[in-house]
Amino acid sequence: MYERPFHSRDLRPFTFLVPGGAGFIGSHLVEYLLRHGAGQVRVLDNLATGSIKNLDLFHANSHLEVWEGDIREGNICRQACRGVDFVLHQAALGSVPRSIEDPVTTNAVNVDGFLNVLVAAKENSVRRLIYAASSSTYGDSEKLPKVEEEIGRPLSPYAVTKLVNELYADVFARSYGLETIGLRYFNVFGPRQDPQGAYAAVIPLLMKAFLKHQSPTIYGDGEQTRDFTFVANVVQANVKALFADDQAVNHVYNVAAGDRTSLNQLFTLLQQLAASELTATYAPDRPGDIRDSLASVEKARIRLGYDPQVRIREGLAITWEWFKQEFGG
Repeated sequence: MYERPFHSRDLRPFTFLVPGGAGFIGSHLVEYLLRHGAGQVRVLDNLATGSIKNLDLFHANSHLEVWEGDIREGNICRQACRGVDFVLHQAALGSVPRSIEDPVTTNAVNVDGFLNVLVAAKENSVRRLIYAASSSTYGDSEKLPKVEEEIGRPLSPYAVTKLVNELYADVFARSYGLETIGLRYFNVFGPRQDPQGAYAAVIPLLMKAFLKHQSPTIYGDGEQTRDFTFVANVVQANVKALFADDQAVNHVYNVAAGDRTSLNQLFTLLQQLAASELTATYAPDRPGDIRDSLASVEKARIRLGYDPQVRIREGLAITWEWFKQEFGG
């Protein structure tokens, strides 16, 4: 999936640290870096939500190191950052509903853990830290499309933690000269996204339901909209951010497709892929969920050279094929 490069620099001289590299998005970044000849790729993951299976394709690659450890432990972060040129920080405890049920753990991982990584990067003179921010930061702002400079009030503990990440990154840039770039992900989907558990995202949950021939649940009336973003576009944004010029540094950017799809439209697209006549079951809205989301990606286009190549139909087709192979459709 990553045969075509998103970069023009030789990756061989560099060591990359990917906290959360055994997770869904993190493992795709690891795949890209290894496919394109990175000198060393170090993964730091506690495997709470990630899986070593996501790295099985690369276990024999001598350029990959896998460290099992928790970003809540500052000493492990400092050790992991030694000799590292770039950090691609993907480690977090996701899910709005999870954060509402357990705000303390969400804060410990997403805020304390992120701060540990920032401190470790600063102390080890890391060249640049790219981190996963979130569209949840837009909160109760109803303006569409979402532009980076206009946010609302957070609607969940998870959203609070991701906003705090942006504030800490900005302070470390101004106080210590650490180069950071935040990428506000919008509803990322793709192969390796986990459909298991109570906090799975909507696309893997729907695909799992179709594979099991079970009526899936849609929360709300299904007319709420999202800017679903295929994981390869997210990888592109991260790679572009690694080597963007100095004017791009110490900013946050939307990473999305720039398309708006309702959950009902998404359901219909998946019905067609699965050649299924299943109908959806509707349940009440979930607390903390936003109603509509659509990103402007102009800032990322101009400053990072970001150009989302994979639109939702193509991304869903790729993901569906992976789900069928993985879960036996």
